[in-house]
Amino acid sequence: MERATIQDWTLSKVPMKVGDYREVEYRVYRDGDKHYQEIRESGGLPIHTLELPLGMKLDRGSYEVLLRYVLVDVVAA
Repeated sequence: MERATIQDWTLSKVPMKVGDYREVEYRVYRDGDKHYQEIRESGGLPIHTLELPLGMKLDRGSYEVLLRYVLVDVVAA
């Protein structure tokens, strides 16, 4: 299978623990049978790529939740 875009780059302001916001872009794509969420700074610098769990592959509402989780609990830790 080929790589396919599920959701193109989307700008998001993510609230952080201390009350600040972090402005990032993310996209969701499929590569074979796996789905990924790629996160980068608004200037294009990569932050993190996350393989999406099975139950969240096509749930667009979960993308923002995962985005905040990655920025607050994974990257900031």
